[in-house]
Amino acid sequence: MKIMISGGGTGGHIYPALALLDTLKQRHPNLEVLYIGTENGLEADLVPRAGVPFKSIRIAGLKRSLSLDNVKTAYWFVQSVLTLRKEMKTFRPDVVIGTGGFVSGPVVFTAQQLGIPTILHEQNSIPGLTNKFLSKKADRVALSFAGSESQFPDANVRVIGNPRGSEVLKTTVNETSVRAEYGIDERPIVLIYGGSRGAEAINRAVIEAIPELASEQVNVLYVTGNVHYDNVVAKAPKADNVHVLPYVYDMPELLACASLVVSRAGASTISELTALGLPSILIPSPYVTADHQTKNASALVESGAAELIKEGDLSGETLVRSIRHVLAHHDEMAAASKRLGFPHAAESLADLVEEVRA
Repeated sequence: MKIMISGGGTGGHIYPALALLDTLKQRHPNLEVLYIGTENGLEADLVPRAGVPFKSIRIAGLKRSLSLDNVKTAYWFVQSVLTLRKEMKTFRPDVVIGTGGFVSGPVVFTAQQLGIPTILHEQNSIPGLTNKFLSKKADRVALSFAGSESQFPDANVRVIGNPRGSEVLKTTVNETSVRAEYGIDERPIVLIYGGSRGAEAINRAVIEAIPELASEQVNVLYVTGNVHYDNVVAKAPKADNVHVLPYVYDMPELLACASLVVSRAGASTISELTALGLPSILIPSPYVTADHQTKNASALVESGAAELIKEGDLSGETLVRSIRHVLAHHDEMAAASKRLGFPHAAESLADLVEEVRA
């Protein structure tokens, strides 16, 4: 079997693709894969690191307002399609899969023009422009959230969850080794991060919260994102139980040891939390399309699996208050989170690949 797959920009589009590939490789040891991304996106680091063949194209996202940049985007889209037509005729993929981000647009579009079966995976409860545009001609559209079907009225949709959740369940963890690696004791772990690139608002709140967190019977692991790390370290008060990290490549290992997660409400994060049954404090990004992170978080908040803090209400005080509340109600919130998970999402998406290939 030959698979061409594309998704990029953030980890939320990349990790589900890698989780699917892992599942397909188990089924087809001779699987041939070509991952298409951009040279400046996070995929240019994560995909080769995972040992997956990678090629880049030049493309940019459309602006939602009138802009001369859209003329450049249209030009690079056409150029990418011409390049991809040659690539697909050489590689001859059986199925082409898009997991989101603007880079997947020309990849799936080209496959559809060539009559190659295509699958889209939508991680968010509210879809992006790329997937909505491509969905009408896609052979299957796989959704992460029940209730999102109405966003694709003319598509062949299946609700399967997010493959990233399946991936974290496969992680074998030696908690003693993990604690030793990060220099933390046996107290509960509060893991705080702001997505693959970090979040300045969360940085400010954590810095404000550290004096209070220093007296709590917890270990705090705070992942700042590479671009924010030096600034946070320079400003953050010192506390023996607060550990600041720039980036974590093996996040599933840390998640498996955590008692509470504080994070944005990206789709991959939601899938990881519910697969593992982790209670959380969710701080949706207000800068994403259609405020979809707030919608992503709603099922967890409504079921009692998470607390939500709007970025405008976020401070050191509100963060510490929520951390104390969730830890006090840990067991019931963890059970509520577990009930929302899709533990077999990667296998379900691989089943769709087999369907359209046949």
